[in-house]
Amino acid sequence: MDLYEAIARRRDTRAEFTGEPLPDDVLARVLGAAHRAPSVGMSQPWAFVTVREPATLSAFRDHVAAERQVFADSLSDERADTFRGIKVEGIVESGLGIVVGHDPTTAGEVVLGRHAIADTSLYSVCLAIQNLWLAATAEGVGVGWVSFYREEFLADLVGLPPHVRPVAWLCVGPVAELQEVPDLERFGWRARGPLERVLHRERYGG
Repeated sequence: MDLYEAIARRRDTRAEFTGEPLPDDVLARVLGAAHRAPSVGMSQPWAFVTVREPATLSAFRDHVAAERQVFADSLSDERADTFRGIKVEGIVESGLGIVVGHDPTTAGEVVLGRHAIADTSLYSVCLAIQNLWLAATAEGVGVGWVSFYREEFLADLVGLPPHVRPVAWLCVGPVAELQEVPDLERFGWRARGPLERVLHRERYGG
């Protein structure tokens, strides 16, 4: 699979996990791809926690289910009906969670390129996640980014120290298929817009 195909095939996986264990060599390759992401000042400000313990997976699933209900309760009736059919996680089904954390201390206090924009460190973590996701896609492995959680709960669940901020819980595992159309489009939540709508020339609005 070439790069552009992997970008086009990448999906946020929810219902397609088979439950089969991910081979250790495949996990090593996708984590290695994440670790090779560019980072501000070569700081590599990320931490990865792999989670397979069923009790931990179940505890996080239950927390996410509660947060899903909080969100559902805030929707209009029509929007709630649409949301009801959308699966937002595959935590237990995947059998493997990778918690990605942002650790701004990995390169000390003086980081080349971070003095004016502190968030460049956080952006670097997002690049690592994208590397992991594209590598997993090339391997035929599904990834689902779960965002229905409270950061304090997840940090406590996997023992992150106070200075490491949880950025993502990624459900990772073999899948029966990757959907041709992303879930949010298939279920009518939102469609992808054209590039021209967000492209500006020389100045915003140009």
